[in-house]
Parts: sequence; structure tokens; C-alpha cells
Amino acid sequence: MRYYLLLSALVLVVSLMPVRAGAQDSLHIDIFGPGEERVNLFIAPPKALEPGVLHDPELGRTIHERLQANLDLLPFLMQVEPGHILGGPEVQGVRGRDIDFRKFNLSRVDLLLTIGLEPHAHGPGSVELRAFDVFDQRMILGRAYDLQNMDQIPLMLRRFCAELMDNLIGNGDFFRSRLAFERKQNDSKDIWSVTPQGEELRQLTEMRGIALSPAWSPDGTKIAFTLLRDNRHHLGVWDLETDDAQVFNMPGNTVISPAYSPSGRLALSLDPMGRPDIYWLNQDYGVDETIMEHWAIDVSPSFDSSGTIMAFASGRLGNPHVFVYDFEKGQVQRVSYEGRYNTNPSISPEGDFVAFSRQTGDGQRIFVADLETGREKQISFGPGDDEDPAFAPDGYFIAFSSNRSGDYRLYLTTRNGDAPREIPTGQGNAKAPDWGLERDF
Repeated sequence: MRYYLLLSALVLVVSLMPVRAGAQDSLHIDIFGPGEERVNLFIAPPKALEPGVLHDPELGRTIHERLQANLDLLPFLMQVEPGHILGGPEVQGVRGRDIDFRKFNLSRVDLLLTIGLEPHAHGPGSVELRAFDVFDQRMILGRAYDLQNMDQIPLMLRRFCAELMDNLIGNGDFFRSRLAFERKQNDSKDIWSVTPQGEELRQLTEMRGIALSPAWSPDGTKIAFTLLRDNRHHLGVWDLETDDAQVFNMPGNTVISPAYSPSGRLALSLDPMGRPDIYWLNQDYGVDETIMEHWAIDVSPSFDSSGTIMAFASGRLGNPHVFVYDFEKGQVQRVSYEGRYNTNPSISPEGDFVAFSRQTGDGQRIFVADLETGREKQISFGPGDDEDPAFAPDGYFIAFSSNRSGDYRLYLTTRNGDAPREIPTGQGNAKAPDWGLERDF
């Protein structure tokens, strides 16, 4: 099934009001500054759009709980408990004129969300979601949606949350993205995908082999991966349009860590000369030219959003360490200095941070290095091994895999090292997450 086509099933009606000009001057959260700001959020109980009793309280509860769960993933939003609202959590209606902003202001709520429902003869009905700046008593975002069935609720809420984050932090791509990852079942591994909220879990390949290290193309139409089958390494490429994967034979014996550049060019580590080096491939998946050539092992390319900086791992110092290569300057810069085993680098979209895994005395841990200052920060603490860090498109969230619960699972943290959250991926070990943006979102 071509799962991206599901995006067109939800009818996005009209904006209730345009996002106000200058919204960032009033309520804006700086999550990238030296001290992470935090905002108090309250989601009011659902109300009928027109005066009267809520027609479908179960629909209201479902939307309310799922919206809470979505926004609970954001460490900079602190959800206020209903019992802490002076005078009670109820609102008279979902529009600004119906809200007593004074009681929410006294309860130290900064951001108030309302949910309005109107039943339809066919389908769950109309849903209106609004976000208000409590201090200014102004709506910063309002959207209306026409639900045809209950299955459209997760997509509706991701769309709304993405626009809300566009206004609050300047980037809502966390809610527009999904993760590709490798998942083991029985004796084989295949590529799966899931949203960072743990929704829409889907198997993408059925290779009858070991599929590893998925890499999403920037346009969301392809996923490249390493395939171990028939005692050989191959390059696999899953295609959205065909919902199928092609397999390509590569020169040498190893095919390691494919990665797409922002222009859609595919890079990977091959060993046609007897040692793994990093190469560009052409459009026909043949070797084009060398990116990084050295007597030592060079693997795991990762590109910033400009395509001018590439992070990679290399054994050129005797042990695996992380480096960045500046294409414009033609210079290699060392990133990791501590430890004897540093691998799996992921560079942030802005090219200012690199996340990587380091072997410590307590197991593998995730570190983030600031390329400007040279400082690094440990952001994961086990137990077990924490591996495969991957920066999200917003440059704030980081996904990684860990066996802290016994089996490998995917987890979500931030570059600040906030408490990790497990991403539900079903049965079987899940590893090597990679982010992609949903098409036609």
C-alpha cells in the first residue's frame, strides 16, 4: 500500500483566522538559546461549536487525549493539570469571546488550546482547534477540519501541531516527519517506518535477507539501505511510487551506511580498492566519484541541509573517531577527541552540531559536539547501549536506538539531553532510525 496517499484523505477546510502578524513578538519560545525556555500549556475540555450538549463526548475525549499526548513530547511545553486552574478548567466556548482569560492568566497558563466539535450526518463531523496567547488574549492559530472517519484524527492533530510549532518555535517539521528504521523479525531484517509519535507503523520492505541502515531521500520518495543476502553486500533502494525495492550490486565486498545529500545525490561507503572509502553514486547507482579516500576506513556520511558539510567516521587515527569535511574549503576537521570508539555521526541540519555514539566504561552513549566551540555534551545515560543517533529535520530532536529495556527500541530525546521517550515500534529489535519528511503534508 502506498501509505503517503492517505494524506489526501483528510479534508483541511479553511483557516478560522489567519495566523496573526508578529506572533513571534508576543509568544515565541527560543529552544535553541543557552537556556531553554518553557511555556505553560492547558488544553481545555472539548465543547460543542454551537450552544448545547456535546453530541459525541467520546470523539472529544479521543481528540483531547491524543492532542495532549502529541504535545507532551515537547519538553518546552509544560501541561498544567486541570485541578490547578483557578475557578475550574471549563471554558464557556471555543472562541476568544467565550473565554475568561483572567482565570487562566492567574493560573499561570501561557498558551490555551480549545477544541470545538460539530456533528455531521456522515462521518465524525467538523473539528475546530484554536490556540490562544493568554497574556494578550488573542488567537495565534485557528484551523477547521472535516473528519470523514476516526482514522484521520492522528493526521489532523499532526497538521495542527506542526503549524502551532511553526508559530511558537519557528519550525514544525517534527510533526511533519516520520522515521525509517530496521526491524528484526525471526531471521530477517526489513525496513519499517513510523511517526515519532509512534503512529502509522508500516513495513516497507520484504527482502528475505538483512536490511540495514535506512536513509531517506530529501523528497521522501526513496529509502536507500544496505542489504545482506546470498553472502554478499548489496545496495537496496525502496521507491514510494512502486512501493517496492530494487537491489543493486556494488563493486567490492562491502556496502555501508548510505546517505542522501540535500540535492538527492546518494553517497555510501564501498571498498573497490580493498578499503572502505566514501563515494558518490550517479543516477543509475553506479560509482561516480570519490568523496573521501584514505588508507583507513571511512564510513557513515551525514550531510547538513546546505550539502556543504559532511560528518563521517574514520579510523585514520588508529581508532574510530568522528570528523567533518567542508566541501567548499576542502578541509577535514576532527570532532571527537575522547574515547577510543566514536561512531555513527549525524550532523544537524544547520551544520552546527554533530551527534555520535561513543563507547564508554558503562556502554555506548550518545554525545553532541558543538562545531563552533568544540565542546561536547553527553545526552544519553543508558542503561545498556545507546546507539545510532539521528538529528530530526528541526535540529532539536534526536532519535536513537537502545537496548536499555532488554531488546533494542527507538527513543526520542533532544540535543539538550531531555528525558528519553520510547517510540512504539511493535515486536522485534528496532535500530538505525533515519528521519524523512512526509510528502503532501
